[in-house]
Amino acid sequence: MRLAELSERSGVSTATIKYYLREGLLAPGRQVNATTAEYDEGHLRRLRLVRAMIQVGRMPVATAREVLRHVDDESLGRTIRLGAALWAMPQGPEPDEEDPSVVAARREVDALLRMLGWETAHELASLSPVHRSLVAAVAALIRLGYPCDAQLMEPYAELMHQVARRDLDLLQTHAAERDKVETAVAAAVLFEPVLRALHRLAQEEESARRYGLE
Repeated sequence: MRLAELSERSGVSTATIKYYLREGLLAPGRQVNATTAEYDEGHLRRLRLVRAMIQVGRMPVATAREVLRHVDDESLGRTIRLGAALWAMPQGPEPDEEDPSVVAARREVDALLRMLGWETAHELASLSPVHRSLVAAVAALIRLGYPCDAQLMEPYAELMHQVARRDLDLLQTHAAERDKVETAVAAAVLFEPVLRALHRLAQEEESARRYGLE
């Protein structure tokens, strides 16, 4: 398809597509002649992902470029490739290691990972921005006087492990490695708000079942 058709099918203006091309967020099309290029379904899928990252995920262009660099890095194995892409996404605040609440939170998170048998997560803790985000979140709860220890978090973590299994089952429906990682990134940007909303709806439903609608 030509640029005009790519714009029409994606809902992205040609000027924005050209900007994404200049910024390296979208691969160049196949050059037909000096002034014309052709694009395929892969360009359309990537364009939708870029829009999701920037418009829904509120990612800066530089962050989106870094995420996509890992998505496209065929030198990495599947687990490292997926992890690198997800680690490059915006995370929560960095924990202040001198804060006593952070020390307590790190202790509880480490205990949780041992309790769950999540060996890889435990081994990569010092490198993982996701781990640091969890520590910072738990520290905030502790600082405010809310209980948040390993035993309290364990059943929630087990439920999220079921979600992770479902996520990876979905990835297996794609043949190409890049498509698998693209899908994981898109799910992290677009589906996490769905999970959050479902959590709140489930709380409303369970409250009504237990206590009625009074």
